[in-house]
Amino acid sequence: MTEAERMKIFLASLDTGNSEFLDGLEKQAREQYVPIIRHETQSVLRVLLTQIRPAEILEVGTAIGFSAILMCENTEAHITTIENYEKRIEPARDNFRKAGVSDRVDLIFGDAAEVLPTLNGPYDFVFMDAAKGQYLRFLPDVLRVLRTGGMLVSDNVLQEGDILESHYAVERRNRTIYKRMREYLYELTHREDLVTTILPIGDGLALTVKKA
Repeated sequence: MTEAERMKIFLASLDTGNSEFLDGLEKQAREQYVPIIRHETQSVLRVLLTQIRPAEILEVGTAIGFSAILMCENTEAHITTIENYEKRIEPARDNFRKAGVSDRVDLIFGDAAEVLPTLNGPYDFVFMDAAKGQYLRFLPDVLRVLRTGGMLVSDNVLQEGDILESHYAVERRNRTIYKRMREYLYELTHREDLVTTILPIGDGLALTVKKA
């Protein structure tokens, strides 16, 4: 076992976890191979949300509602979440109902590229956890509705380490996503109106604050 693996296990042992409902939902998601945010990402979100205390949150990528429920449990915010996979809409709504947060979550079914231009915001916090190849496409509208001083958190930006490789070392089927994610990270880190740090936890987490 490598030192990095030992460190990961040690830090995981210190994590106090979530509510009983979320722990059960996470177990169910793992058993059914439904992707949800990783433990390290959950911990960072809990800390950020406790510090920022957002009133309005936008989530791009609902899945079965795990991360939206986590954000509800750690804030008093209203959440707008977008999902384009129809088979996940009803399970997500059912989970919101069971968690008792339906009155705080607006779930919008549709392509985020079409939904985002219809939103006005402003949002204090945006969690981007959708198709990685579309992050750059979503960014202009995400930043439009994010208030000055607000934070954008982008998940899965390191692509299981592919982002470190040369173009030709990446499997051909992943090269388009690889190229778009590199462009996305460059945009986040080189725009004068943004300040960004990238954390090598989970599958990579980019934290971006919109400056004045």
